[in-house]
Amino acid sequence: MKHSEYSIVLSTLKSEEDAEILAQKLLQKKLAFCVQIQKIKSFYPWKNEIEHADEHLLLIKTRTDLFQELSEYIRLNHSYKIPEIVQIPIIDGSKEYLDWGSSVVA
Repeated sequence: MKHSEYSIVLSTLKSEEDAEILAQKLLQKKLAFCVQIQKIKSFYPWKNEIEHADEHLLLIKTRTDLFQELSEYIRLNHSYKIPEIVQIPIIDGSKEYLDWGSSVVA
């Protein structure tokens, strides 16, 4: 299996303000080259109950080699006890876009 050079990392936050702050910080730290925020409704089991919450999903585009540093930064700057941090490899994409992205991250 070919190792993907780029990936999308998913994380959710409770408020739009928190999501925007984290997005800005990830860009400033050059851990991401693009962060998109979408309002979503999440359903999940928690303490033997099915919970639901309005959340804000971050779609964080980054280089795969930055995942560990990015993941640790999210953990340290997240309000949830167990934050969602999921990496999805980008198998293929626009060369120009990915080249640009690679040029703006650490």
